[in-house]
Amino acid sequence: MLWYLHLCSVDGIAVVDYRDNASGVMEENDDGSGQFVRVELRPVVSISRDGDRAKARSLHDDAHRLCFIARSVNFPVEVAAEIVT
Repeated sequence: MLWYLHLCSVDGIAVVDYRDNASGVMEENDDGSGQFVRVELRPVVSISRDGDRAKARSLHDDAHRLCFIARSVNFPVEVAAEIVT
């Protein structure tokens, strides 16, 4: 989220609201240990009426590429963003 908000600010996109409904899939091993095997982020981002929705959507890809958490985990983190005005 922080990378995304930074990139929007730099590109002149005013984010009015940001909510995320994240979910994850875990697998449990026979010994009781477990790990996440997939995470999906479903942010709903409200931008100002004059904002560029296509650019706001594409910035999610840039933010994901730069995110140190997404880059540090050993499972896929998928982003399915929705941009609204």
